[in-house]
Amino acid sequence: MARVRPGEAANPAPPTVQRIRVRFAKRGRLRFLSHRDVARSVERAVRRAGIPVAHSHGFSPHPRLSWIGAAPTGAASEAEYMEIGLIRPLDPADLAAALDAALPAGLDVLAATEAEGTPLAERIDASRWRIELPGVSPDDLRRAVVAVEGADAVVVERVTPSGRRRIDVRGALVGVIVSAPASRSAPGTTDCAIMTAVVRQTTPAVRPDDVLGALDVVAGLKLPAPAKATRMAQGLLDDRGRLTDPLGPDRVTTRS
Repeated sequence: MARVRPGEAANPAPPTVQRIRVRFAKRGRLRFLSHRDVARSVERAVRRAGIPVAHSHGFSPHPRLSWIGAAPTGAASEAEYMEIGLIRPLDPADLAAALDAALPAGLDVLAATEAEGTPLAERIDASRWRIELPGVSPDDLRRAVVAVEGADAVVVERVTPSGRRRIDVRGALVGVIVSAPASRSAPGTTDCAIMTAVVRQTTPAVRPDDVLGALDVVAGLKLPAPAKATRMAQGLLDDRGRLTDPLGPDRVTTRS
């Protein structure tokens, strides 16, 4: 019987030979999934699709899936990112098609590229959110946004597993644009304001409900109906306050 050398894992797993980065969406009713639920759904889909995913070493091996900046429970997203380690090279397009077919409707693969260069976490420091506020007029929302932007700091409290945390929303808020729906409401219907906010990813992260809490703290803006938040993009902030595509460098350097 072969002996395990000191420092060597028993039953070592095959090495990771390729890493693929995936952008996917969380839509519809699946926005209410927690990050843990999403991770479990992806792990099951990887198994169903027969993707040759790499595993960690040891007695309880786990698939090598890593996640960047997961959206909070209740928020939809068009820009979730993960990285998959493989023990056998695959074409990113083939992996994307197989994974998308195995995932439930509402978790939808949008793009996949071979990982190159800097880690994905170093390519993301902000998010752009689209927040719909039924029952709130654009004028009322603009007044509240101006009040928040004029403050030096706006602190809200959030209950976390480690206790109450005080979060400065103003320090993370890069910019806000207020608009109305493209189609005008019919007579007698309620208003609906739309807020597009670029938010730096701080620790702890400032979430859409924190931004709404800041509007209440400073301007007393109350929401007559639940807001719907959708993350539209993640990336690095450029000099103009825009977000770069985290997969852009990989698309340039991916081998054919």
